Amino acid sequence: MTAPTSHRTAVRGAQPDPAGVGFCLFAAIAWGTTGTAATFAPGVPAVAIGAAAMGIGGLLQALLALSGMRAHRSGLWRNRANMLAGGIAVAIYPLAFYASMRLAGVTIGTVISLGSAPLISALIENRLEGSRLTPRWSVGAAIGLAGMALLSLGEGGHAAGNGVAGRDVALGGLLGLVAGGTYALYSWTARRMMHDGLSSRVAMGATFGVGGILLMPVLIATGAPFLDAPGNLAVGLYMALVPMFFGYIAFGQGLSRVSASLATTITLFEPVVAAVLAVVIVGERLPARGWLGVALIVVCLIWTTAPLPRRRRLAV
Repeated sequence: MTAPTSHRTAVRGAQPDPAGVGFCLFAAIAWGTTGTAATFAPGVPAVAIGAAAMGIGGLLQALLALSGMRAHRSGLWRNRANMLAGGIAVAIYPLAFYASMRLAGVTIGTVISLGSAPLISALIENRLEGSRLTPRWSVGAAIGLAGMALLSLGEGGHAAGNGVAGRDVALGGLLGLVAGGTYALYSWTARRMMHDGLSSRVAMGATFGVGGILLMPVLIATGAPFLDAPGNLAVGLYMALVPMFFGYIAFGQGLSRVSASLATTITLFEPVVAAVLAVVIVGERLPARGWLGVALIVVCLIWTTAPLPRRRRLAV
């Protein structure tokens, strides 16, 4: 796999790579199933589910990339700062994300965690690499965030009704920002490693391998309920294999083709998938403003990923 072009030349609003968009959409769809899947294991703490999903999934990615990591030891050593920072971010992300949902409520925690990531990604790229914030990206991000706000308002009553309403919205919101920041950070560090010549598999395997190792003590301390029932274990295996293993392999492929800020913007589709599955499978109802939020997020995806029209040359 050839290394992508220099990250400094990437500009949001440039023609997006269709394959990269497709990989990121697959990841968003896979991640969007996690909330519904977790409802089938109500006795397992949310932190344990997060540690199992990201921890086991991360170690599997590392095993898949083991031969490549051995062959590119010098490249990984050269990128050790990015690898370590990304691995720590991978370990922090699920703990902050699930704690945010526990404290602030499922909807508010999800919206803050996912909605802040594209903005933080853009800020990282702008401040550290000098990439431009184009009007096209800014408008798309605004549409997507408006959609997530409406989706949050549309789902808020269900969160409270299910007994998971927040006990500390301020702290939960702060942890949501931590989750969004760590998501943006490990996306950026992985992409930086790819731009230094490492393949997507090696960069993501190394990053998530470090994160998986760091999450193992959390899983050992909190994961006993997975063994209480076959259904709990099935949920844990599904979360580790499908959303986190295959989902992040696809996300890594997407990151090798599009900017981190565009990738995180595309994954705003995750709460749309989660909302639809909650309606169809869990039996929740989504009012009109929630469906309007879904529509705005779809518009955001179309706006930020559709090919730009070619300018006609004027005949001289």
